[in-house]
Amino acid sequence: MSMYRYIALLRGINVSGQKKILMADLRALFESMGLLNVQTYIQSGNVLFHSEKEIASEYLSEAIEKQYGWHVPVLLTTAGELQTILDRCPFPKEKKEKSYFMILFKPPSTKNTEITLSYNFPNEQFVITPQCVYYYCATGYGRAKMSGNFFEQKLQVTVTARNFRTMIKLLEIANST
Repeated sequence: MSMYRYIALLRGINVSGQKKILMADLRALFESMGLLNVQTYIQSGNVLFHSEKEIASEYLSEAIEKQYGWHVPVLLTTAGELQTILDRCPFPKEKKEKSYFMILFKPPSTKNTEITLSYNFPNEQFVITPQCVYYYCATGYGRAKMSGNFFEQKLQVTVTARNFRTMIKLLEIANST
């Protein structure tokens, strides 16, 4: 029997007191759905699990909405896909390690990509690919003009952001299970 290995990235939970979900409760919910080896990493909604069948992100979103009463977009990915996103980061090592990875739920249109590329803020750099916006801010993410919400609005695509350390940790966990 083959096993599918997934990483679910939840968008917008436990941010500024919004949409609070305890990770223990999230693990229990995933386990109640028959998912196996469920692990979570930090409070921002990273869930690693195995499944005996292919899973759709909508299936997870619907279960969360049924349990909590609000919609949470879920991006399902694999360790291989995350590794590819990390490997394709265009920034040199010292910037890459301070970068944010705005993972896109679907590729943005050419038109919206071109519009977004017209924006330019001091100390901020970004590169848009069909899977990810690679984003670096020299003064720190807290002071950035651009954010996941900025890229969502301009690209008109749902985005979930992870920093370099979280990307590395998710890959470490995925590769050890």
